[in-house]
Amino acid sequence: MNRHIISTTTRHASRTVLVGLLAAVWVLACPSTATASLLSPELEDKLANFIAIFALFFVPILLIVLFWMVHVMPEKIAHKRHHPQLEAIKTLCLLSLVFGGLLWPIAWLWAYTKPVGYKLAYGTDKHPDYFKEHGIPEPESPTADIRQRVAALEERGVPASELDAIRTDLEAIESRLAAGEGRSEVG
Repeated sequence: MNRHIISTTTRHASRTVLVGLLAAVWVLACPSTATASLLSPELEDKLANFIAIFALFFVPILLIVLFWMVHVMPEKIAHKRHHPQLEAIKTLCLLSLVFGGLLWPIAWLWAYTKPVGYKLAYGTDKHPDYFKEHGIPEPESPTADIRQRVAALEERGVPASELDAIRTDLEAIESRLAAGEGRSEVG
């Protein structure tokens, strides 16, 4: 019984394929009018003119704007992160525009780096605008900056034991700095 069902199904499938092939041959054998476009020739010309004008005028402007936006991104990142060397990153971004984007990866990396050497030299790793934006007075020295940060932590409710440890470390740093200044004045 199963053999009978399988043979009937096979004959039915082969007939379907044969009918499909005959229909394909009939469509290919009887040529009909072929059109390359669904539009009229006049409308095709108008569309081609529009595409040409768009490609000649708007695409270059769009590419220039996109190029500019990509090359200004490191500057925006540095501004958002209050990078102290923001002006130098801005300059590098502009130079990158002049040199066709060759300096852009350097500006990108510079915007994301933390300026450790800057903090050692100037006592802070924030741009002066950071203090203005947050209404904090700009610190006179690195220790004053740390004292301001400790006061801000104290206002937030950080445990006193942690604050005392920070204050002890700060006093040790201040005493070393005072001893170093005393030596430099004597020498």
